[in-house]
Amino acid sequence: MNMGKERAVKQHGPSGSEVFEILAREHADMLVSYLRSLMVRQDAVEDLFQETMLVAWRRLKEYDRSLPFGPWLRGIAGNLVMAHRRKAARGALNCEPEVLAAMEVEFRKFEHEPADSFVQRIERVAGCIEKLPPLLREAVDLVYGRGLSVQAMGTVVQATEEAVKKRVQRARQLVARCVQGGTA
Repeated sequence: MNMGKERAVKQHGPSGSEVFEILAREHADMLVSYLRSLMVRQDAVEDLFQETMLVAWRRLKEYDRSLPFGPWLRGIAGNLVMAHRRKAARGALNCEPEVLAAMEVEFRKFEHEPADSFVQRIERVAGCIEKLPPLLREAVDLVYGRGLSVQAMGTVVQATEEAVKKRVQRARQLVARCVQGGTA
């Protein structure tokens, strides 16, 4: 970069593309987690991630830099998930507008917890999951990791649907307590 251009960047701050690159990199893991919580198929998550980033890039001039980038990005992703669901409902989970609004509330809470980055928060959750008893850890893996329904998980582990629901609920409670500073 020649000295004239370098001086201009320093005087005017980072360009829109530089700001977008920084914010996109900082929020990529959060966006993937958000999309995984709404979609069954990994290929749909990847496609919607790319599409979200493209739409965000095109609409960057509309982004108000005084507001948090994560909620704006999730808003774009949520709209794309709804559009995807209208086109191919089979691949989407929990995509009613009310569910998207509830997910946004939870992601905002998660963003305000003390941690340096979204990755560190995820690592804290993963550490708490590792502390779970084997049956509960298996429930988390099958339902959240592999995307099985509670009914399908019941078939896999040869348990009633009610027993599986209780395992998943207990696992969630223990992970939440662990993340908040208690122990699993």
